[in-house]
Amino acid sequence: MSEKKSSSIFDKDNYRWMLIGLVVIAIGMFLMSGGKSNSDPSVFNKEAVYNPVRITIAPILILLGLAIEVFAIFKKPKPTGN
Repeated sequence: MSEKKSSSIFDKDNYRWMLIGLVVIAIGMFLMSGGKSNSDPSVFNKEAVYNPVRITIAPILILLGLAIEVFAIFKKPKPTGN
């Protein structure tokens, strides 16, 4: 007759959103790192460094991932049927 309650403040849905946020942040970091800009390190390749993916899309993805993480933390768990 004693009812077990979850000791965790997060439920499965919160952890799913946290994982999605971490994946979005990781994709943003991967895009920001870019690739090999050129074969000669003494030559500056402006097009590779100032690529729109590196300077615009990647930071937006990282901020979006952080917003998803905040949402996952503040999301209230669904009430149980009792």
